[in-house]
Amino acid sequence: MTNMMRTGLLMAALTGLFLVVGYLVGGEVGMFLAFLFAAGSNLFAYWSSDRLVLSMYGAREVDARTAPELVHLVSRLSGAASLPMPRVYIVDNEQPNAFATGRNPQHAAVCVTSGLLRRVDSEELAGVLAHELSHVKNRDTLTMTLTATIAGAVSMLANFAFFFGGYGRNRNPLGLIGMLLVTLIAPIAAVLVQMSVSRTREFEADRAGAELSGRPLWLASALQRIDSGAAAIDNPAADANPATAHMFIVNPLHGGLSGLFASHPSTEERIARLRSMAVEMGQAPAPGPWT
Repeated sequence: MTNMMRTGLLMAALTGLFLVVGYLVGGEVGMFLAFLFAAGSNLFAYWSSDRLVLSMYGAREVDARTAPELVHLVSRLSGAASLPMPRVYIVDNEQPNAFATGRNPQHAAVCVTSGLLRRVDSEELAGVLAHELSHVKNRDTLTMTLTATIAGAVSMLANFAFFFGGYGRNRNPLGLIGMLLVTLIAPIAAVLVQMSVSRTREFEADRAGAELSGRPLWLASALQRIDSGAAAIDNPAADANPATAHMFIVNPLHGGLSGLFASHPSTEERIARLRSMAVEMGQAPAPGPWT
């Protein structure tokens, strides 16, 4: 099964879960309202999610004058990938991390944290940016944003059911059992589906990004640094908006469900795959064309 087909099925499962939650909250009327809300959420996410996410993290746009090395590197990698030049942003956050967003390659943005720029060298940065541009090229940015929107909506609807929807038989077709399903199981199920979407995309972006930069070990080294930094440094904006965690190159969350329900594959496995790619390509750590 291709990644596109797998992601489509997972997206359908997430939307179906949202409809089931709507039914458990308010019967057929609730399911219909949930369908309308899901459609509206997806439409909003398609057109405005990139601006919303960037605003959520306080990202500031930079250009060749304010961040020449970063913008030049993005430009070279974009050209190598035959992509339009995306907008480039920096988030003032000590945690080293990065993400991409936008509904398509023509409306894409790449965002890195200030902590990332301070902790990686130019080669490692090239590996990270190549990974994020691979997300853009594969249109993962739209998929990841839609899953974040629907997963967040499922949790919001579950909270609504807990406070307002479960006290009358007419409101909840399954009574107490339905309430428990809505308030406890539905949000966890949404996280599990969201995890599946993210994991399939991260491995593919690692592979494609390594091919784009031409040096798998650059990304492997960057992932090691980012993982160590992310484990030691908080990301308050991500903690406040956990539904967006899967958009980052490495999980930015600490504690809570982040340890039980990881939004990313293990960094160790990702690094091992990249090192295997380097061996297959006959490479050892060495300077490359982006320095």
